[in-house]
Amino acid sequence: MKLAFSTLGVPGMPVPDVLRLAVTHGYHGVELRAHPEEPVHPGLGLTERADVAAEFKDAGIDVLGIAGYPRVAAPGADEPVLDEIRTLLGLARDLGAPFVRVFPGGFPGGSSADGPEPSQEQRDEADARAARRLGTAAEYAADVGVRILLETHDSHRTGAAAARVLGPVGHRHAGALWDVMHTWLGGEQIADTYAALSPFLGYIQVKDIASADDTTPLPLGAGVLPLAECVELLTRKGWDGWLCWEYEKRWYEGAAPLPELLGPGRELLARLLTESA
Repeated sequence: MKLAFSTLGVPGMPVPDVLRLAVTHGYHGVELRAHPEEPVHPGLGLTERADVAAEFKDAGIDVLGIAGYPRVAAPGADEPVLDEIRTLLGLARDLGAPFVRVFPGGFPGGSSADGPEPSQEQRDEADARAARRLGTAAEYAADVGVRILLETHDSHRTGAAAARVLGPVGHRHAGALWDVMHTWLGGEQIADTYAALSPFLGYIQVKDIASADDTTPLPLGAGVLPLAECVELLTRKGWDGWLCWEYEKRWYEGAAPLPELLGPGRELLARLLTESA
């Protein structure tokens, strides 16, 4: 498996500095958070995009994915969501990234645990919206050679919930991004998540936290998430994709700086991979 980290852990850091961290600590790729406050975002012109792509190529580091924020299950008109996805797909194409991340966002308040429990009718409607939009967007994605990945997050935080959407879509350019924290918070076992997502899996976001009540990011291996179990299962199943460390420093100012954790984090993941082989 290849290892990456997300720029969510180093908010606002210039691309050369991000690449220096990746090279220094032995990561193979970087997931780029596509937000206007970041150096890389959909507002970049063609020349700027070409410069970023060249910097990554010269450093020998892959652009793993573009982490966008469209909410494919959210109420409202389809076109604004599809337009946002098309914009991200164009950025991914220009940077040579194979994946674009989208969120479900089906219910007000994020996950059902954060607000009123949605009715079955609301769940069905959210699933249908997400499947319809992803089916349309997947056609655009196929044209540019990029896969759209629905992250296990908010209203669809488990693998089973994501699969309810992706199954009906049935398009190879629409897949899943497995966020290990969210499936765990959703009460889903690692083996069950893998069984649900394996037909769709693009890559996996790993992280660590203290508890379900305290999701402040911790160094990998310092918290409660079942990272060893996850890596062991993936290895046993012969899955050979990407593990991306998403350290949510952007949302937790008090969390330790990511750069000083990248070396030990890579060592832990490498050890888990070796022990699972």
